[in-house]
Amino acid sequence: MQIKISARHGHLSEEFQQHIRDKADKLVHLFPRLMMIEVVVDVKDEQKHVEFLVSAEHKHDFVASERNKDLLTAVDLVLAKLEGQIRKYKEKVQNHHRGSAKGEVAGGPRPAED
Repeated sequence: MQIKISARHGHLSEEFQQHIRDKADKLVHLFPRLMMIEVVVDVKDEQKHVEFLVSAEHKHDFVASERNKDLLTAVDLVLAKLEGQIRKYKEKVQNHHRGSAKGEVAGGPRPAED
């Protein structure tokens, strides 16, 4: 999996970049089908803007952004949003595959056999 980090209107120290990589790696443990994570950090204003673009298999993308005065807090808040999106997606996919057999209605009476 690839992690790209870019900064707008400024520079991120190697320490901040490594911290972001370490945090982003935790998303892979939650959902191993992630292909790429792009992180864009805007350091122009007093409020730091952090945006994560996460690409998964089958052309599914997750996007989250957050503003905060502290860069590390903004990263943590964005990751919390992404974790929620990924958990919801996983739950949706798992529930879809666990449906009842074709032709049966869940909780309904079974057709009489001849």
